[in-house]
Amino acid sequence: MPSSDHASLIPLLGRGDAPEQVRHVRELPEREAVTAPWPEHLHPDVVAAWERLGVHRPYLHQVQAMLAPRHVVVATGTASGKSLAYQAPVADAVHRGRLAALAHPGVVHHPDEATALYLSPTKALAADQLGGLRALGLPGLRAATYDGDTDPAERRWVREHADVVLCNPDMLHHGVLPNHARWSRFFRRLRYVVVDEAHSYRGVFGSHVALLMRRLRRVCRRYGADPVFVGASATSAAPHASFARLIGAPEAEVTPVTEDFSPHGPVTVVLWEPEHTGGVGENDAPVRRTAVAEAADMLTDLVLHRVRTIAFITSRRGAETIAQIAHRQLEEMDPSLAHRVAAYRSGFLPEERRALEQALRDGRLLGIASTSALELGIDVAGLDAVVVAGWPGTRASFFQQIGRAGRAGQEALAAFVAGDDPLDTYLVNHPEAIFDTDVEATVLDPTNPYVLAPHLCAAAAEQPLRAEEVAAFGPTAPEVLSSLERSGHLRRRPTGWFWTAAESAAGLVSLRSGAGGPVRIVETGTGTVLGTVDAGQAHYQAHPGAVYVHQGRTYVVDDLDEEGAVAAVTRAHPDYYTTARDLTQVTVVAEEQAQRWGAVTVHLGRVQVTTKVVSFQRKAVVSNEVLGEEPLDLEARDLFTRSVWFTVPPAVLAGAGVEEPDVPGSLHAAEHAAIGLLPLLASCDRWDVGGLSTALHADTELPTVFVYDGHPGGAGFAERGYDTAATWLRATRDAISSCECEHGCPSCVQSPKCGNRNNPLDKQGAVRLIDALLADAPA
Repeated sequence: MPSSDHASLIPLLGRGDAPEQVRHVRELPEREAVTAPWPEHLHPDVVAAWERLGVHRPYLHQVQAMLAPRHVVVATGTASGKSLAYQAPVADAVHRGRLAALAHPGVVHHPDEATALYLSPTKALAADQLGGLRALGLPGLRAATYDGDTDPAERRWVREHADVVLCNPDMLHHGVLPNHARWSRFFRRLRYVVVDEAHSYRGVFGSHVALLMRRLRRVCRRYGADPVFVGASATSAAPHASFARLIGAPEAEVTPVTEDFSPHGPVTVVLWEPEHTGGVGENDAPVRRTAVAEAADMLTDLVLHRVRTIAFITSRRGAETIAQIAHRQLEEMDPSLAHRVAAYRSGFLPEERRALEQALRDGRLLGIASTSALELGIDVAGLDAVVVAGWPGTRASFFQQIGRAGRAGQEALAAFVAGDDPLDTYLVNHPEAIFDTDVEATVLDPTNPYVLAPHLCAAAAEQPLRAEEVAAFGPTAPEVLSSLERSGHLRRRPTGWFWTAAESAAGLVSLRSGAGGPVRIVETGTGTVLGTVDAGQAHYQAHPGAVYVHQGRTYVVDDLDEEGAVAAVTRAHPDYYTTARDLTQVTVVAEEQAQRWGAVTVHLGRVQVTTKVVSFQRKAVVSNEVLGEEPLDLEARDLFTRSVWFTVPPAVLAGAGVEEPDVPGSLHAAEHAAIGLLPLLASCDRWDVGGLSTALHADTELPTVFVYDGHPGGAGFAERGYDTAATWLRATRDAISSCECEHGCPSCVQSPKCGNRNNPLDKQGAVRLIDALLADAPA
């Protein structure tokens, strides 16, 4: 890599010394290591094992974690050695237990024997941890993965013999807890539960995992175990509070370790806003190069310089498209490098994931375009550059991603490429909102009745739920239990609540989507299963006519069989991508809170959202130009969730200069921008939330803007918007007014998922509307 002067790094992006797309450059300084002696309580064999691997003095934060009195969360940067902080105490407990058992061969179950459970959101990370544990070379340390890829013949051995089981929440939910009697040996000895990448458990997924942890602790108590929970997290606000909420423990029992004492090379971070192409897009808005096209060019340029690079993007399709474009460009510029670029995302088959992970580890791959599956994936060292295409949703994720660069102490480059989104535009022009603001708190709500109900059923199926255990599931549990009794899902007896149905209670819910199991993508003719897509996204990503991309190969969906959970696809070579469009109706079910700002009112409550995907558009990859649109005939779906909404009397709008004909466009533009800016304050991205605006809503009888959580029961994002409403709206107004376009564009008020074709939109009216909303708002 070149020197740390950022002027020498930016040309690697292929645009000269100071391209106009650069909005800001920030130098993250080099950090020196601070080490400490190994804790005295660790067994000498364990210390010796790490010293054989070259670790003679651990980092100070690793030692602090090992000395914590009870539960602990290590919230430090990427590649800061969090693994050692929990692997050392786990290895120590297992090794001491093994020595004690060997010293007393006549004792069948020695009390000092220990086991540990390791949980990670991805299979790749578990496989990586397994390699790390085996590298210690401790005799008798029996570690094994237990996930959907584990051969059935191996599963019995894992249950009966493994000391360290590396698992994911899905397998714990479906495979381990419902069959806990078979795991009695393991649970009786359980000393540690490691929750890796704890910051990723947010929103509805985090709420599911929080309830899973409560079920796990309940099963542990049945077998007399009270394990220590160790969390490994990216930096986040109040990590001990978030982790305590996740595992269902008092905050006082969780020790936070937050200061990073590991070394890190200097990183030059470039904030990059793609240039306008000069063309005109939808509703006469100026067209800007997409983040996908820009990131693909950067990946190409960096690979041409032999710079090991990851390009992160939030969508599967985006990862495939970036890799596809880079591969095609490299074939023209240097064919010897074309095969050294690939895509990595969820939905791949296990053997494909393993092959890509190995190729990235050993350096055969120079460039990879990935979703967050690699942000939370394997331990990748030696990377020189990271490209972040579009805001990843949270500052925690952003710093986690750019932390992949400069890991081995070398100088490195990171580029954030703004997508067509108000938040992205805001951030590249307000770098202080990235670098000079605390990272977000992790938002999750285990009291959500829609999430809680199936977990109470699963808990009762694991063992009858006693009255004294209900409090552990939160204040909404009694009411939810009564509802489950009335519906016949649970039956109450003097000793507690029982699950009486023949089917599996764990099968009532999918932890990650909450909307049924995955839809398989099957190639027509051959019957080959290419991958999967969540059922909740099938109407948007696997509708008839949708373009599906898999490892650079493009397919078009012929048919979506929702009952059979199969989408049939045919190999094709389209020069476009597709986006689905929907129509939405919102009904207020119950208002829970309200705050008045003069004549304006901010509300929070429960709503019913009825959505129907009605058509899809074909769009050019590079320019986003709309090439055509076709109708779709799909069933409407109902979502019961929580929303924040703003009501404003017509007289206030008129006084702000928003005339009656301009009201629909002003509300609509403000709604789009507000959705785009909510991730600035809540740990979500714009695809986690939805919205609706109307000049006269049937329930409120006033001009109204709704922003709602896109998950059953809510995910905490609307509540966060309600709590920070004034700050949120001020940032929204700033994002709209600072955009250079005249009438509104995807960078300010247009939405990529608008069901009304971004019409009507009134950019200036939206600014006047928000000014009226804020006129009497708290400072």
